[in-house]
Amino acid sequence: MTIFRSKAIIMTSPEANKPPPISPFLFPILLALFGIWCFYDGWLNTDPDMEYALFNQVASAILIPWAIIDFIRTRKLEKQYRENEDNKTSQASSSDKNDADS
Repeated sequence: MTIFRSKAIIMTSPEANKPPPISPFLFPILLALFGIWCFYDGWLNTDPDMEYALFNQVASAILIPWAIIDFIRTRKLEKQYRENEDNKTSQASSSDKNDADS
């Protein structure tokens, strides 16, 4: 497919139209940041008139362990994914060598 823009021809392919990859660690990091903010706002804030201190205390007690658990789970899944990709590439290269030997 060819697109004309300001006197320049830009060739696009299906791979060029893909969005950039998002890190699988984005969700655990966001959970941790929000949990830390809730922890500060619920436990360390010195404002006595704060209305939502209990909500922030409960939210931090939920979000921080959830972030830790999700980070560990994501790290294990990423490690398995990389090992599977390494196995696929090593099997493909060994089968190519066997085909060349025949």
